[in-house]
Amino acid sequence: MKTFYTSSDQIHDIIKSFNLTKGLFVSSIIIGEAHTGKKTLAKYIFPNAFMVSGANQKDVEDALNEHEEIIITDFHALSNKNTLNFDNKRVVATSDYVANPDAIDNMFAFIYDMPSLKERPEDMKYLKEIFTKKAKSTFMVEDMDLDIDNIVIDLSKNSKTLKRSIFLHILKLSLDHNEIEDLLYDYIYRNLDGNDGYREYLALYEKPLLKAGLKKFGSKLKLSQILGINRNTLRKKIHEYDID
Repeated sequence: MKTFYTSSDQIHDIIKSFNLTKGLFVSSIIIGEAHTGKKTLAKYIFPNAFMVSGANQKDVEDALNEHEEIIITDFHALSNKNTLNFDNKRVVATSDYVANPDAIDNMFAFIYDMPSLKERPEDMKYLKEIFTKKAKSTFMVEDMDLDIDNIVIDLSKNSKTLKRSIFLHILKLSLDHNEIEDLLYDYIYRNLDGNDGYREYLALYEKPLLKAGLKKFGSKLKLSQILGINRNTLRKKIHEYDID
């Protein structure tokens, strides 16, 4: 059975409403941004419902003919919503957006708005912990000492980019010197071209070196000593790479 963790009052209200009406033949739709957990929530509430994607009109029509309890995901992708018959069906749909508000009002008895992860900080924190655990297991660094509060996360596409930012963060921390060299080798081998390749790809090394050094030591004088280069040379390179 699918599980769905939430501390959002708005989502708890959605669950309560579904539980009050789940025994009735009524149709409901959950609308919200992609990757906010709409499908997982629908499956959590109706674990035995047949699930079908709105990306295929015929599959949806066949499902409505064959099943009484149905989850239609990606409802916004349906090519012709007006041909669907929800009579004597328990339908739960999920949609990333509303293309035709009048059609939605006519087809569904209950319309729910799914908040984004930016609006659900406790849910985001929970997912952050789950994805961190999965990333550590994937990269076999379960013993890594990591402060997850310091991970810079991307919520532009909700759980999708949240997961990606965590996996990338832990991957970077887990790489050793040789693995970083291998990554650079593969990248340069795939992309090396043009007439100024040396200067272009030298920046892959120099720019992060200077940015990291400035952040770590906070002083151009100190960094020039650490790197063993002239201060004027350092100043010139910082200007060349437009480093703040």
